[in-house]
Amino acid sequence: MKKIGLVGGTGPESTLMYYKLLNSRIDKMTNEKHMPEIAIESVDFRKAWKFVSSKNYEALSDYLSEKIRNLHKVGAEIISLTAATMHIVYDELIDKNNISIVSIPKAVSEEIVRRNYKKVGLLGTIFTMEQDFMKKDLIESGIEVFVPNKNDRELIAKRIFEELELGIVKESTLNEFTDIIEKMKNENGIEAVILGCTELPLLLNSNNCPLVCLDSVEIHINKLIDLALE
Repeated sequence: MKKIGLVGGTGPESTLMYYKLLNSRIDKMTNEKHMPEIAIESVDFRKAWKFVSSKNYEALSDYLSEKIRNLHKVGAEIISLTAATMHIVYDELIDKNNISIVSIPKAVSEEIVRRNYKKVGLLGTIFTMEQDFMKKDLIESGIEVFVPNKNDRELIAKRIFEELELGIVKESTLNEFTDIIEKMKNENGIEAVILGCTELPLLLNSNNCPLVCLDSVEIHINKLIDLALE
């Protein structure tokens, strides 16, 4: 089995999900014979978020590159970021390090193509919703991607940063998000919604989402497991 390397801490809650699910699922898939070797390089979330917020992408890519190289040095063969927003510098990370990184956007796009959806909604941080890094692979595959209106985008971003990143899950926030999804269904005709922030599965899931819920964490973890067990 190949060793897995995670760039974590962006934020801690999603890193915990990755660690727990990779261990429990591989344990089950191997009939309790193996659990994966996992190395985690945890970044200073506040520092990384400051780079994103100020659009200092050069500093962000340098900071994440240091973590990626450290993972490579300790023998990690399957390396990934544990936050969709950090993929804002994905291309730069590939160019700087010449090391393969398992992309969340690409894994999500492959799954949506496999399921044959044509119109999807995208929820995430303000950067994920307003920039192209999470949409590019989908659009190139002929899929229409819709995001909420400006006020709803700002509300979602606020709830992610002030609640979900801290592990706080509120019923009132769930109601706000499901209302937004219903609105996008009615106005844009979306068939499914992408949880494009790795903290969103703390709030939304297949049992409470009004549409098919495409969990980027679930999809990405399945991809990592497939590659680790090759």
